[in-house]
Parts: sequence; C-alpha cells; structure tokens
Amino acid sequence: MISTHYDDMIYRRLIRYFCFLSILYITASSCEKFSGDQTIPAYLSIDSIFLTTDYYSQGTSSQHITDAWVYVDDEFLGAFELPARLPVLKTGVHHLKIWPGIKKNGIAATRVSYNFYNPVAKDVKFAQDSTTKTGVLKTTYQATALFVWKEDFENVALTLDTTTRSSSYIQRTPSGSPLTFEGNHSGLVLLDSLHDFFECQTHSEYSIPAAPVYLEMNFNTSNNLVVGVYTYGTTILYQTPIITLMPTKGIWKKIYIDLTTTLNAYTGMKSYRVYFSAFKDTGLKQSTIMFDNFKVLTRKTK
Repeated sequence: MISTHYDDMIYRRLIRYFCFLSILYITASSCEKFSGDQTIPAYLSIDSIFLTTDYYSQGTSSQHITDAWVYVDDEFLGAFELPARLPVLKTGVHHLKIWPGIKKNGIAATRVSYNFYNPVAKDVKFAQDSTTKTGVLKTTYQATALFVWKEDFENVALTLDTTTRSSSYIQRTPSGSPLTFEGNHSGLVLLDSLHDFFECQTHSEYSIPAAPVYLEMNFNTSNNLVVGVYTYGTTILYQTPIITLMPTKGIWKKIYIDLTTTLNAYTGMKSYRVYFSAFKDTGLKQSTIMFDNFKVLTRKTK
C-alpha cells in the first residue's frame, strides 16, 4: 500500500511537470509565430467550396472538396481541412486565392490541391483580432480540363461493357427509384450465389497522354469493388488494379482516383480502358453495387 501510494504521488508530479513544460512550449511557440510588427492576428473563416458545371459538357456538379489551400498575396499559408478558421498576420485589403483540395484516392494522408478545379480568388479585408468570412465560395473546372469519358446512366446506350467472364451485369435504377443518386438513373449491379462475379470495362480505348489522368465517380456499395485499368501496347496487355473501394454502409460517396502512375508504369503502352470488378464478398447472400457520374479527366494539349 505504501509503495502504491508513493508511485501515485510520483506519477501525479510527473504529469504536473509535463503539463508545465507543455504550457511553456506553447507560449514560446506562439511568441515566435507572431513575432514582428504584427503580434495580434486577423482570422479567416472558410466554410465550404462548391462546384458549378455545365452539365452537358462537364457532367455533374457533385464534388467532395475537403480542404482549402490558402494563399494571401501569393504567399502560401497552408492547407486547411474545411470548415477552417486560420490566423493571418495581415491587416487591410489583400488578395486571397484558395485552391480546392481533395483526398487523392480517398486517402486522408494524400491530400492534394485538385488541379482540374480553378482557384477561388477575391480581395478581402483583414483586421486584427477580427474574423473575416469568405462567404459562399464556388469553383469551376479549368478551361484546360479535357473530359475523356463521361457516363451518368441517363442514356439507354451505356459506354461500359461487361466482360465475357462476368456472371452479373449492369442495370439502371428505375425512374423515381430512391436508390438513384441524382438524375433519373444510376448504375446498379446485384451479386448473389448464381451471379457472384462482376466485371466491366469502358467500351472505348483512350490514348495515354503525357499529362495527369483522374477518374471521378460517385458510388454506394455493400461489396468490395476493384477499380483499375487495362493498358495496351502493340503486342502486350496489362490488367492493373489501382484501388479497392470498401462498403459504404448505404452512403453515397465521391472519390477522385489518380490513374496517372499506373498508366505510365510500363513502357510502350499506348492506350487504356478503365475497368471495375467485384467478387461477392464472403458471408453475404446478396450484395449491391451502385455507381454514377463517371468522369475521366486529363489536360488539353496544344
């Protein structure tokens, strides 16, 4: 009992000591951060960033912009998860530029500014110890964005083909169905004991460009879904999975998948197709895969 009590006393003293050190560190860091002519920051509040599109040429305005990459007078302040409130050592009117940020491949550790979206630019006024709100921010696709492939399941003819190995096929959700993400239809695949494998690919091949290539899509799945590419050379073909999308528990999600590295992984490859595949997950009698608003983007070349 004496030994235990003594150990507790030492533990509490150590905790108080480390807390004291932490306070000293934070105080010193704060003084260093705001050293200079201005010691009291202004604050910038960014709520969210929306996307506007021309539907017929660019497809849906669905987006998942998670971050803001912030510049003031072309000085990079950092990348901030939305909604964000950040300190700015400026007063008066300054030029603000915000690049929309995403989670590349849906991974939080790979946050990037999405270079197919335009930055939001505006002049804002800062005041010490006061918060400046940006208001509603809207971005658009850049003029150099080239939409290589789009599929929104609104047309009877689909630009996706099931392969000969597939025992299941793509349906369209009925008009007015609560399963539909947006518009009149979404893509639907059902897997069961008799139809336990699904695989499809884009109907057309696309040239591999000397530029970044991304796939955007909305999805809602109760089954694992593999996304990958076929790459074609003169005499050789590679099938390469890129990412496995996990079950979403009934929630529609948006993802941005970087195809660039995989498309350039093998020398001599000239064209590609995007593919999707799924085996029925073990333990499920039936599973549902739904997707919508496929877009493959790259950059226009002169």
